[in-house]
Amino acid sequence: MTGVPHDILGVLRAIGRFVLGGLASVGRVVMFAWEAITRALLPPYYPARLAEQMIVIGYFSLPVVGMTALFTGSALAQQIFIGGSRFNASSTVPAVTVIGIVRELGPVLGGLMVAGRVSSAMAAELGTMRVTEQIDALTTLRTDPYRYLIAPRVVAAVVVMPLLVLVSNIIGVLGGYLLATYRLNFNGAGYIRTTVSFLKTDDVVSSMVKAAVFGFIIALMGCYHGFHSNGGAAGVGKATTNAVVSAFILILMSNLIITVIVFGGG
Repeated sequence: MTGVPHDILGVLRAIGRFVLGGLASVGRVVMFAWEAITRALLPPYYPARLAEQMIVIGYFSLPVVGMTALFTGSALAQQIFIGGSRFNASSTVPAVTVIGIVRELGPVLGGLMVAGRVSSAMAAELGTMRVTEQIDALTTLRTDPYRYLIAPRVVAAVVVMPLLVLVSNIIGVLGGYLLATYRLNFNGAGYIRTTVSFLKTDDVVSSMVKAAVFGFIIALMGCYHGFHSNGGAAGVGKATTNAVVSAFILILMSNLIITVIVFGGG
């Protein structure tokens, strides 16, 4: 009677502090995102910075995203063939492969790979600028760091990610095609015909929407954690880790939400 209430109150205090801390963190991220979006819409613009970030995020991510899609598409086709053969449905390989790649694996794996490469790089670069007071120097020179550093990265990621995922989807389907035709003895023309007939407009649109959302998350997490970095080199390392982990979690969570909204009705 005497010890139990204090224990319960202690647990409730810990839960309350955790919830309030989480809500405060969400509020800070939302305010940061609002500042980035409003700065991106209003002049002055920095087209050279935007082009630079589009090349860094899109072009330089293409090899790793392409290889991921190629290997994943091939493995997916092999697994579908094995599973389908158990109930005489191995002919479903082209249809299930294209749906699996375009709806889920293309955007999600592409988003995760870009998050690992780009979010960490953004957090490290901005974190280094923060701890070496370069961002403060920009403010002193009357240059808005949100417009000069944050907005070009966010806009570039939102624009480039759909294009990157589109290429990733094509390469993933190609991986399934190569394995099915050269290893599983599928007819090439029949495989392509089935793939095209089963691919719907909604599949492609949802894939592009996911990619744009993932691009926003990737840039937002990298910039937020880097911009608020402190504590020297250790702080930059912590910001880099937090950027990648938070981007991964938000990508997977937003993927579930978009999938339920778009395809939840069947």
